[in-house]
Amino acid sequence: MGVKRFDVGSWLDSPMSRRRLDLAQFAEQRAAVQDICARVAADGDAALREYAIRFDGWAPTEAGSFQVPPADVAAASKRLSARDRSALEFAAQRIRDFHRAQVQPTSTGSPGMKLISRAVARAGVYAPGGRAAYPSTVLMTAIPARVAGVKEVVLATPPRADGSVPSSILAAAHIAGVDAVYRLGGAQAVAALAYGTATVPRVDVLVGPGNIYVTLAKREVFGAVGLDGIAGPTEVLIVADEGARPDFVAADLAAQLEHDPLAWAVLVTDSSRLADRVEEELSSLVAGLERAEIINAAACCIVVAEDLDQAMHIANDFAPEHLLIVAEDGARLASQVQNAGAVFVGPYSTVPLGDYTAGPNHTLPTAGAARFGSPLGVHTFLKRTSVLSLNRGDLEMLRDATVALATMEGLTAHAHAVEVRLE
Repeated sequence: MGVKRFDVGSWLDSPMSRRRLDLAQFAEQRAAVQDICARVAADGDAALREYAIRFDGWAPTEAGSFQVPPADVAAASKRLSARDRSALEFAAQRIRDFHRAQVQPTSTGSPGMKLISRAVARAGVYAPGGRAAYPSTVLMTAIPARVAGVKEVVLATPPRADGSVPSSILAAAHIAGVDAVYRLGGAQAVAALAYGTATVPRVDVLVGPGNIYVTLAKREVFGAVGLDGIAGPTEVLIVADEGARPDFVAADLAAQLEHDPLAWAVLVTDSSRLADRVEEELSSLVAGLERAEIINAAACCIVVAEDLDQAMHIANDFAPEHLLIVAEDGARLASQVQNAGAVFVGPYSTVPLGDYTAGPNHTLPTAGAARFGSPLGVHTFLKRTSVLSLNRGDLEMLRDATVALATMEGLTAHAHAVEVRLE
């Protein structure tokens, strides 16, 4: 595979070091997505059937429904092997336990003021299909919604050509407490959940990853619905020292690259020797993997830094979705992290554990969004309302400054609304 090598100077001068999600380059796809969203908003289920046939190869009859029969969802786990069912249940419990710790009580400020958090009424989660089925995505998106207290959680996922949905997806939906599963994929699924149709309910918050059409559709419907974020291709950045095992590092690079031909993997090390050995290990490893073609199409870079502190500076500038630190003083380096979706410290904290069973969410900010974004969590499904219960004494105390500010802005009716109460 073609690994690109950089020193620090050439890396910082390269556009690759400043990778950001540039949706402007997808002008043709965006125009198609805008049309799809407009059609679904105007024509509802009729548009969904047309797009489902065109893009998914299946649509229900006029009398049928996009919803998977609830009995099929409930029975799906019985079609899995005991090993697979147990793995889903094990992961679900760990995810549930981790996210329960995020639930915060109502906060209060000065007397008469408090901030109340309430869950949205209905959440939609999207699980992509296409190259593979992703039951872990169902768990990672639906469980935090349930923990937050969302009353209704619905799932959209692309069907097979016969209208069926993989048993692993349905089983995960049942385990996570999803109320309904809809056989819908792509931009039309996003539009249906954002706007609602006669048979698909409108949601308040929509979360989950997808391809470029899903990403563009989420951007298009934002405002009609709340979102977890606009996701770019998946990525990992590894900071490693001389003592890191090359085969471990190569395995972590390959694990991330096998997701998608647009995926990114970057190794930053202070050891030229480790860089050479990782490149050799990676080439040998990939040749024997099932998804070698995808890995070879993805982007892999190795940057040789002067020292590990400089490596951490590079990591913070890149703001990776996943940051893996494999170094003797990993704990110290981890304390320097400013920008990362999730941080993995030590040779045994491999990213796939976070993808599936560790507990923290794997839906993370990508393409530099870790500079300002956070992982999907309970907070994604909560809205906050401030409540003011003030008395006459509070009004008298706040009067002068309030009237002064209102007058400063030329809003005399605001000032009057205060003063009339004290006349």
